[in-house]
Amino acid sequence: ASSTWSSAVAVPTGRSSVRRRSHILANDGSELEDEPKSFKENVEEFIREFVPTLLICLVIRFLIVEPRYIPSLSMYPSFEVGDQLAVEKVTKLVKPFQRDEVVVFRPPSAFFELSGKAPENDALIKRIVGIAGDTLEVKNGALFVNGERQDEPFIAEKPDYTMPKITVPEGCVFVLGDNRNHSFDSHFWGPVPTENVIGKAVVKYWPPWRIATVNANAQ
Repeated sequence: ASSTWSSAVAVPTGRSSVRRRSHILANDGSELEDEPKSFKENVEEFIREFVPTLLICLVIRFLIVEPRYIPSLSMYPSFEVGDQLAVEKVTKLVKPFQRDEVVVFRPPSAFFELSGKAPENDALIKRIVGIAGDTLEVKNGALFVNGERQDEPFIAEKPDYTMPKITVPEGCVFVLGDNRNHSFDSHFWGPVPTENVIGKAVVKYWPPWRIATVNANAQ
């Protein structure tokens, strides 16, 4: 089954002072306190401190990196339900996609046609197994890329299905879940346009005992 993703971002809040007082010295050396700040002054101070922090967080969230949550086992054993990872969105603009990279993407139209789901803001995570020009085939419990049997130590088990030869068109990638026999992926609905790719998974950061980099073996 395919995995539908949700994301969340924690936005740090700025520090505001509601009753902050400044201390000054009187002519006789004693310490005096000025009047408490007005509501308007506190609001203005809050805006000055909070808004820049919020804007920075939003820029990071929407343009550079975003967190993602794993809700299914289609990428097991690489990811388990509840894992959280960081997805960076910059290198896709300057570097071609490579085989074995784990990417988050918007499903192609064929996904919705076969699943019967209405198009929404769905996002899936899969591993790239083929790039433009590659010829792929699944037979005898293995994936073949350009005629060469692939060594894939990251998959849960050998695929128990066959897939006839297919050549990945320009501007597309071919993706499969690591849990090959339990993943709704390109062997059902075909290649993914690269323009649909949101970003590349780079770090699995939660839970702490599963912290690890992702895509380290991309080629």
